[in-house]
Amino acid sequence: MKWFVFITLIVVSITPLILAQEASTEAAQKAADSWLALVDKGDYGVSWVQSADLFRAALSKDQWEKALSNSRGQFGKVLTRKLRSATLTTTLPGAPDGQYVVIQYETSFENKKSSVETITPQLAKDGQWRVSGYFIR
Repeated sequence: MKWFVFITLIVVSITPLILAQEASTEAAQKAADSWLALVDKGDYGVSWVQSADLFRAALSKDQWEKALSNSRGQFGKVLTRKLRSATLTTTLPGAPDGQYVVIQYETSFENKKSSVETITPQLAKDGQWRVSGYFIR
């Protein structure tokens, strides 16, 4: 009986934490998906404006537009994009501590059949998730 009570207390105390993490991950993924939709349409400037401060501090709008025009232009349109993983973390190499979700998609483009897109939303001070990093491998 003591073990049942002990296990029940653990489950009851951990459940809110797990639900909060799932909610954060889902919100970050929605933000990432919206941001990727802009990139997929070629709205590179708008995607830069809607990115996290950390992202915008790393490169100018013009640099971002040129970089994406070169890389995404070569790949062609997105054919498929499937969620591979989404991991909540508070630390990333070269970035200040904060709340991040590292999301990976298995993506197929017209001219690059197999790739992994990694997109990292960051929870901003205003409570909104904004993309702080993006790359294709």
